[in-house]
Amino acid sequence: MTKLFVEALSRSAFAPFGEVIEADPQQTRFAVNAGTSQRFHDLARLDPGTDGRLIVSIFRAQPRNLPLSIAMLERHPKGSQAFMPLSGRPFLVVAAPPGDSIDSGRIRAFLAHGQQGINFAPGVWHHPLLALQAESDFLVIDRDDPASNCEECTLAQHLLLDTESFAGAMTC
Repeated sequence: MTKLFVEALSRSAFAPFGEVIEADPQQTRFAVNAGTSQRFHDLARLDPGTDGRLIVSIFRAQPRNLPLSIAMLERHPKGSQAFMPLSGRPFLVVAAPPGDSIDSGRIRAFLAHGQQGINFAPGVWHHPLLALQAESDFLVIDRDDPASNCEECTLAQHLLLDTESFAGAMTC
């Protein structure tokens, strides 16, 4: 089984798959509410797709144990899907570029700290939620038709995430 190495989640590293959602001082920001709040503006391109409608949900994810075999990925071809952690815990993101098939050599894994969310662009292959440490809640914004907007693909060769996989990502 091939090891999948985890890298720290950053805007530039995640750009092929969508956007990182976080209160980053380098993003456009300005004061609102008579100066009592800062708005970090336009952090993700939420896309409901043609004739779609965006909905807001909360997903409660069970923690995953390592080592973990990555055996499948899914995609949402009609719209984007955004996840923002509500529990303040780190989580894993596994993604591959959009396309009709998955090139296992282009699958990447990221460690998101508890203040970062992600927005998968339409069609990006990704693993379902990978919570760490404890049960974790996520605010999710996606298209309101999961029955016709989710495709799954079993990987020809499983990938392994274990504690050694995190060597380069522990800066989070």
